[in-house]
Amino acid sequence: MTIAPLPSFSPNGDAADTAQRDPLLPVRHPNQDLFVCDVLDAIPKDDMASMEHPVFSLSTKPDTRLRRYQNNDAIIEIVPSGIGLATIHDKDILIYCISQLVAKMNRGEEPSRVVRLQAYDLLVATNRQTSGEGYRLLSDALTRLRGTTIRTNIKTGNVEETHGFGLIEEFKIRKKSFDGRMLDLEVSLSDWVYRSVVSKNVLTLHRDYFRLRKPLERRMYELARKHCGMQDEWAIGLELLQKKCGSNSPQRVFRSLVKKVCEHNAAHEHFPDYAVSITDDMVRFQKRSSLLAKPKAEPEWTSAPPLDPEVFHDAKTVAPGYDVYVLYEEWVSWWHDMGKPDLKSPAAAFIGFCKKRHERKPLR
Repeated sequence: MTIAPLPSFSPNGDAADTAQRDPLLPVRHPNQDLFVCDVLDAIPKDDMASMEHPVFSLSTKPDTRLRRYQNNDAIIEIVPSGIGLATIHDKDILIYCISQLVAKMNRGEEPSRVVRLQAYDLLVATNRQTSGEGYRLLSDALTRLRGTTIRTNIKTGNVEETHGFGLIEEFKIRKKSFDGRMLDLEVSLSDWVYRSVVSKNVLTLHRDYFRLRKPLERRMYELARKHCGMQDEWAIGLELLQKKCGSNSPQRVFRSLVKKVCEHNAAHEHFPDYAVSITDDMVRFQKRSSLLAKPKAEPEWTSAPPLDPEVFHDAKTVAPGYDVYVLYEEWVSWWHDMGKPDLKSPAAAFIGFCKKRHERKPLR
């Protein structure tokens, strides 16, 4: 099988970036929930190990260099195949697979390292084109994911890996006979990725992550999401940021690229969840609204179903534009009025409440 070189446009099928265009890709599938059966399947999740370390290439051309990254005791080497390293856009496939596994566990089902999915659903959920070119790029991405090898001692699920492995072990494609497009996919995740999922070492990504045009913006968002945590802001030196991004550009070039991201974000506020700025080679990410924000008014009741802070990130993805803490107040008030019934999954019940509110009165 011959794999074409990476195109000059992104895997979403767009031409190279220009200053005149919107910094975010268009929403290609505005009615995507019609194609996703379970609302939790639409919530993108990412594993924290790959969010922390520069596993994926930011290049739009085949990247065949061997990488070695060390931070304290963590050592990671990323070895490309003959067609290059897996890219940050290729990671969309992993994010979708991880999201499916998390949704399955949230429903009380037994997870599996082998993820079976519809190619069309994956393209829709990750805001990719569903044209023939979109399917071809998806096939190429799977091949790069399979060919990229990792050697690391990074722990996932409290287990330390000391051998080499792929991001995915294998994939299988079944195609329609009349036009050659994919129909069903079967992706076998590596133990390293799978352990992150079953250990719940995952974080929610904003849906607009898949609309970010530039690979550097996607990587910077991942790092901000990973390191801000419960903090309102996080700062990192430019040199360390470049190391974590895996960029091999000269530092002056990297500094210029980061400044452009900051300038575009100041003008358009397109960067999901965070405001980003740079001063004296210190890059600062500030939450637009804190996960730990208090409700605007104290409720009359004193008890409420406990929710993990991560659930509020999920709520933001299903009810974009809404203040999820106000929705939480309303949901708990409704629960209180109903006589405080036992909830098998308070998180799923709250997400469903937010979803229905958005369907009745979408703000975005």
